[in-house]
Amino acid sequence: QVQLVESGGGSVQTGGSLRLSCAASGHTLRAFGVGWFRSAPGKEREFVATISWPGRNTAYADAVKGRFPISRDNVKNTIALQMNSLGPEDTAVYYCAARPYSTIDKMSDSYPYWGQGTQVTVSS
Repeated sequence: QVQLVESGGGSVQTGGSLRLSCAASGHTLRAFGVGWFRSAPGKEREFVATISWPGRNTAYADAVKGRFPISRDNVKNTIALQMNSLGPEDTAVYYCAARPYSTIDKMSDSYPYWGQGTQVTVSS
């Protein structure tokens, strides 16, 4: 069973940065594709970024492209989301998710394993 735990969320002002981390336990993420998703109040959960195994391919939502690079450390079994140039529209709970296929995927239904989420709040 794959267990995912996110960390690194918090409160920041517009223009600031945060680095989210997702740590896996119980199972290696070898050959797993990983994604980040977010849920804002009153909105459906949306795709943010995804990365393949071992990390050659990535994909991003248009809203974060160029600001939120995703990366993975296959030795430490972790995935990071570096969030730069944050704005109030980025306020949400951010979730890490994993799927037992090595390719990227933007669809939340493709991911059977989810973390509990970490809150990101950006004030203007």
